[in-house]
Amino acid sequence: MSKMFWCVAGAVLLVVTCAATAQTAKTAGQEISLFAPHAPYSIVAARSANATVQRIAALKAKAESGDAKAQFLLGSKYELGEGVPQDYAQAAYWYRKAAQQGEAMGQLELGLLYRDGKGVPRSYAQAVIWIRKAAQQSVAVAQGLLGLSYCEGQGVPQDYAKGVFWFRKAADQGEAAAQDSLGEMYADGRGVTPSFTAASLWFRKAANQGNADAQMQLGTLYDGGLGVPQDYAQAAIWFRKAADQGNADAQYNLGLLYLDGEGVPKDYSEAYFWLDITLASNHSRWLFDSEFAAKERKAAASHLTPAELSRVQERARRWFNDHVAKPPAQ
Repeated sequence: MSKMFWCVAGAVLLVVTCAATAQTAKTAGQEISLFAPHAPYSIVAARSANATVQRIAALKAKAESGDAKAQFLLGSKYELGEGVPQDYAQAAYWYRKAAQQGEAMGQLELGLLYRDGKGVPRSYAQAVIWIRKAAQQSVAVAQGLLGLSYCEGQGVPQDYAKGVFWFRKAADQGEAAAQDSLGEMYADGRGVTPSFTAASLWFRKAANQGNADAQMQLGTLYDGGLGVPQDYAQAAIWFRKAADQGNADAQYNLGLLYLDGEGVPKDYSEAYFWLDITLASNHSRWLFDSEFAAKERKAAASHLTPAELSRVQERARRWFNDHVAKPPAQ
């Protein structure tokens, strides 16, 4: 059997949107008539829309008066298009106002707009400047992003030791993605002395928070006996947790466990199911061997009757259709 014992491709990209939201009625593009058959509903919708306009006006007045928190919140409204037309340039304008007053979340969000080139020209250097300011105010997500910038050399010279420093800052605050990234640094020996034992500790912290990549990584350590006693049953448990979230690499490894009966009862239908889903996915992070996966799926199919094969193919199709619209968990 050829499971993926270890391959580190880089830290997990943290995607963050930190913005306050408000529940409002959706009335855009609808004609509200007090004389329509459902007038009571129309009145409620009109009042709700009017209340939204009033809240935005009050928020804007407060932001224009120099209130940093209001400036950040107004920026978030423009970024998300809540109560106002979506406008990244306006979002950047108000985030900058807040950030210049030391509002940490405004600094983080402005940095993200620079990173993504939304409302401002893309600039990793500017992104790092603003993200660093938020990180220095102990915003855990910003600390993780700064660690990622150092690991990837985006906006700053590549420096794994500094990457580890900032990942640890965020991980110590319970930031799951940073815990996962710190585990990868220990596993690969980047910026720290290699230690699968330390890697397993950080992967477990993130995995227990539901981080799918960390669950897959912890399963891989149990599969290979790296930093933990070899335990295929534990490997299967963690692979399944990640596989259920759409992690293609965990699906691949879980399929192989079922095919070989390691840690789980040998089950060719389950093996086919997970390998079929794996091959239908474009979300593999570690770039598993698709030819080998197809070969193993064929081997599993050879043990199934035509009726059994038809049932498992339909089950896999339903599963994939239910999950394909969702981004893979990381």
